[in-house]
Amino acid sequence: MTAILKVDTIQDTSGNNIINESSDTITIGAAGDTTNIIGTLQNNGSAISIASLSTASGSAPSYSARAWVNFNGTGTPAIRASGNVSSITDVSTGRYKVNFATNMPDVDYAVTVASQQANNNDSQVHNIEAPNVAYVEFQRRENGTVYDSSYIFVTVTR
Repeated sequence: MTAILKVDTIQDTSGNNIINESSDTITIGAAGDTTNIIGTLQNNGSAISIASLSTASGSAPSYSARAWVNFNGTGTPAIRASGNVSSITDVSTGRYKVNFATNMPDVDYAVTVASQQANNNDSQVHNIEAPNVAYVEFQRRENGTVYDSSYIFVTVTR
């Protein structure tokens, strides 16, 4: 994914224009690089919070998913769509490991797992293993029996 930031003017902390949209082009890093930009985003001198740039409403903080995946867990797991997930490991029947493309900053994240039922009206339980910065491992059960599922959804929030 490529992110594009469009601005009219960029100023230094003294208010001097350092980039004007009509005359300057700036390239930060090279293709494939990870670049951090540190500072305060402002609109005419007033700080703008990142949460105010999202579609979230209300005064509670907004947190983003650090990783998510939608995959087929039957046979060889196949990722349908994902963000920050490099692969799925089929550990055993009903047990999967979701491998992160970029590690989590720590193990203090929250995991949500949902899946399609193998049998109608069975109760489902998703047991999460001890957290790891590189992956999350879990097992899914229906009425105490482990099953693979054709639709599994995992979200990691931090």
